[in-house]
Amino acid sequence: MSEVSTAQPHFDQPLAVELLESPLTPENTGKLGMWLFLSADATIFGAALVAYLALRIGSTKWPVPASVLSIPSTAVMTLILICSSMTMTEALSAIRRGHQARYRGFLTLTIVAGLVFLGLQAREWNHLIAAEHLSIDTSLFSATFFILTGFHGCHVIAGVVYLGVLLIRGWSGKVSAAKSAAVEIASLYWHFLDLVWIAIFTLVYLI
Repeated sequence: MSEVSTAQPHFDQPLAVELLESPLTPENTGKLGMWLFLSADATIFGAALVAYLALRIGSTKWPVPASVLSIPSTAVMTLILICSSMTMTEALSAIRRGHQARYRGFLTLTIVAGLVFLGLQAREWNHLIAAEHLSIDTSLFSATFFILTGFHGCHVIAGVVYLGVLLIRGWSGKVSAAKSAAVEIASLYWHFLDLVWIAIFTLVYLI
């Protein structure tokens, strides 16, 4: 009598769990943390801008922004910040390709743009305080203006420090193509600052 052998499935083989879900790596955790932070920050900025619009609509003595603020100067500030987002993108692209010198160069340009933006904002504040005699307690307009632009300015300062650390790490060889996630996380923060400033410039300066 011949025996017929049948192929039996092997249920003792380990399942390829890694094919079903991606592992939680420090890079993924960092990106998730940054997205959560930006979501919370966007809520704060959004609430502040809505409050600004509500106060402006409800006030009968709100000045025309162009009569108090320097629109051309602020337009230059906005252009500088937009250009810094482009250099930040180039820095990220360079480090992903392993081009260290190009990465450091574009990151340096981004930092310089951030410092120039802060310098122009400080100049604007000095003019408004010294020449226009505005302060945070002068009127609702000045209070909301200084709070919104000051809060954003603090974020830019933090961003410049953040990018400065990455630049130092780049010079010491601690940032590479394999570790470009840190630069990507920083770029998310920097692009967010750009978008927020465009919203502030449009609502506070132009409308």
